[in-house]
Amino acid sequence: MKLIRFVFFCLLALMPFVACSAQDFPRSKGSGRDGTSQALVSVVSFDSQDSNQSTSQNVGQSTTQTDDKKSDDKKKDVPNAPSATPPPGTAPVTAEGTSKDRLFYALPNFLTLENAQDAPPLTTGAKFKVVAKGSFDPVQVVWYGFLAGISQAEDSEPGFGQGAEGYGKRYGAYFADGTIENFFTGAILPSIFRQDPRYFQSGHGTFWNRTGYAISRIFVTRADSGRNEFNVSEIFGSAIAAGISNYSYHPKSDRTISNTASVWGSQVGYDTITLVVKEFWPDIRRKIRKQPKPESH
Repeated sequence: MKLIRFVFFCLLALMPFVACSAQDFPRSKGSGRDGTSQALVSVVSFDSQDSNQSTSQNVGQSTTQTDDKKSDDKKKDVPNAPSATPPPGTAPVTAEGTSKDRLFYALPNFLTLENAQDAPPLTTGAKFKVVAKGSFDPVQVVWYGFLAGISQAEDSEPGFGQGAEGYGKRYGAYFADGTIENFFTGAILPSIFRQDPRYFQSGHGTFWNRTGYAISRIFVTRADSGRNEFNVSEIFGSAIAAGISNYSYHPKSDRTISNTASVWGSQVGYDTITLVVKEFWPDIRRKIRKQPKPESH
């Protein structure tokens, strides 16, 4: 709980940060003196041959416009995918539809999309790929070491002991806890129940509206079909991860139902705070870089 309070106060400290150019069209060709002369000659020497040629050109232009219209209609039927070159102030995305962003320029934030409410669903392979990429990221490895150090200083879970051995056990427990939960909530259950593990930033509304939206995403998620539904992946995935960790490699004194429920609640609470940070991090990043807010689709 001390860790959760620490993260929460960091979030409060960062909140103060939250807070069309015209296009150049090319000049039309053939509008000079030569174009005027040709027009006058065409009027004077209009005959049947020119008429046939003009008719042929009109038919060709009509056919081209029809083909363009059909092409545009087909494009409308294709879902909009995140652009490889997003607007200024927006984090870039991969071809699979995941982000290249990092929270506070360090922690992996690959499952957060900005200004992309119409993104196509992830494939099963993409879900496992992005979770593995984030779980074994070098920064994540260092982060677990930092958390293990705090746990060592507080002497939480005394069954691990102290010294190098105690620190190693705590580090392994944090690494396993994070990795197992990431895979169950971000890849395994989302693949089974066909749910989208990404967080789609709201990006508009008041501070409290956006905060409420972020908190609600713990219980409501997007299905691969695009509709909203109960977030089975988060609620049950974190519960499964808590059960596995408590009854396998944590101290025997902690292997109780009440402690497992406490760990489950802590994980859900930590994930809730993380979603709120994800909602406002793009605003904080743009403030730091002094970039404009991209237009919403």
